[in-house]
Amino acid sequence: MHSLSQLRSGELAGIRQLKLAEQLTSFPLEILSLSSSLEILDLSNNNLSELPDELVQLTKLKVIFVSQNKFDHLPKVLGKLPNLEMIGFKSNQIKTVAEESLPAQLRWLILTDNIIETLPNSLGDRPRLQKLALAGNQLTELPQTLAQAHNLELVRISANRLTECPEQLLNLPKLAWFAFAGNPFSTIDNKTANRALNSVPEVSSACYTLENVLGQGASGIISKAHWNTPQSQFPSDIAVKVFKGEVTSDGYPQDELQACLQVGFHANLVQSIAQVNETDTLALIMNLIPPHYKNLGLPPCFKSCTRDTFPEGFSLPIVLINKIVEQMENVFTHLHNNYVCHGDLYAHNTLFDPENGDIIFGDFGAATSYQMLTTTQQQHIKKIEHRALNHFIDDLLNICAEEDKNHTLFQQLEQRLEPNT
Repeated sequence: MHSLSQLRSGELAGIRQLKLAEQLTSFPLEILSLSSSLEILDLSNNNLSELPDELVQLTKLKVIFVSQNKFDHLPKVLGKLPNLEMIGFKSNQIKTVAEESLPAQLRWLILTDNIIETLPNSLGDRPRLQKLALAGNQLTELPQTLAQAHNLELVRISANRLTECPEQLLNLPKLAWFAFAGNPFSTIDNKTANRALNSVPEVSSACYTLENVLGQGASGIISKAHWNTPQSQFPSDIAVKVFKGEVTSDGYPQDELQACLQVGFHANLVQSIAQVNETDTLALIMNLIPPHYKNLGLPPCFKSCTRDTFPEGFSLPIVLINKIVEQMENVFTHLHNNYVCHGDLYAHNTLFDPENGDIIFGDFGAATSYQMLTTTQQQHIKKIEHRALNHFIDDLLNICAEEDKNHTLFQQLEQRLEPNT
């Protein structure tokens, strides 16, 4: 985090990345003095509602975050920035997105949690577009031009007002991560919903006490917890995921809970044992994962955009990779046998035992039940997620130990990948 006083004193001259959060109500024109170097600008958590036309002076700018501000429109000046690739205007009050506001080099657009009703046709005319996050808006349709967004790989359209499945997305050749719950077209019937919700008992939030935080994501915080009184029907070691507000970057927490319960039990999935469904608390109680399980991967970065990253120097032997892949393929089959698209099939959502390669897969924040779709649409959804599975395999092969790359198992896994992975 930087300060306005640092900027004004000239202390920040030549920096590539600037982050300011000081309840700003107007854009500090001193930022323009960084035009020869600035590539990433983060003005999130302020009170801005406009960007000046002078922003075009930031010709090297590639990334701009202006989340948690007061914009009611996506500024047109953004479309004039020649190198701008990533735009993040999450949690504003944006209602309109003009044709001119989308830069030619757009690769990553985040407009989650606004009040957008329509999007311009120019969105489909951005050939580099890879990642599109639109959850939590008021969209009733998507531009038909998205059918030509052939590089689009990740889409979040949950928690909108779409009455029909957007067919223009289903045949996209690279789409691999797709979340669409919480729309009229993806509403499941009460019988299916009740069957899932009744699969585990409800308990009171007063039954347990939260301890240390184990992890957190877009939809909630997972903590270790203990029962306040002995519970004979449940294991003593538990974790509790307390869901956040009404809408997240992936959709509604209630849809995540529904999908998580709908898939039922599988040895390689985080096991849900109870739920809390109170006015002010929505939570899922799960078996506590043993501490020796580690994250298999790290989330994508600016450069990789949609693909996982891994720690420097991290590698795995091909025997472990093969075992991990076999387990994930079984998980994939189990999910889709239960008509659930996970939407976030990634190594960074996978925990593994470094000793034996056993995995536990979780994080259903982007998951969607899809049995309400037509048979043809269901086949498309499964094909989309199978592409994510192939990327998962490809990412693991890329961290395979060098001495194992001529191994028969390595060659067999390579041959199973689709040509466009």
